[in-house]
Amino acid sequence: MMAKEEHCRKLENLYQTAPFNEYFKPTMQVGEGTATIEIDLKPSFQHAGGGVHGSIYFKMLDDAAYFAANSLEEDYFLLTTSFTTYLTRPVSEGIMKAVGKVVNKNKSQFIAEAIVYDSQEREIGRGNGIFVRSKNRLEDLAGYAE
Repeated sequence: MMAKEEHCRKLENLYQTAPFNEYFKPTMQVGEGTATIEIDLKPSFQHAGGGVHGSIYFKMLDDAAYFAANSLEEDYFLLTTSFTTYLTRPVSEGIMKAVGKVVNKNKSQFIAEAIVYDSQEREIGRGNGIFVRSKNRLEDLAGYAE
């Protein structure tokens, strides 16, 4: 396996081992500068009005943009320093799919954006964020090293 492909598979594994994801059961595919995440929506994701809570939109968008950015950083775990989210359409059931891509990279930060879609491939939200290197080396994280 090529080094970039191996890095992407390790990031996918790291994502799956995050305790927070035990509840959401997402699937993710990472490519060079891209990431796609899907979750099956559960009634427990809904707010009192019956739609999926905005925090789920944020999670999907941030995660997709984040892992798209981290695909281009092979040594350090990144951190989200800011993220802007736009919720454009309500959803209550089906699947949410977020697609992230890096739009700019320089020596100190990565800028990535993501769009989230419903089961009919309609855009239901979008966002963009700035990501920076942390002091945590990826090779020191159990989920990445496995």
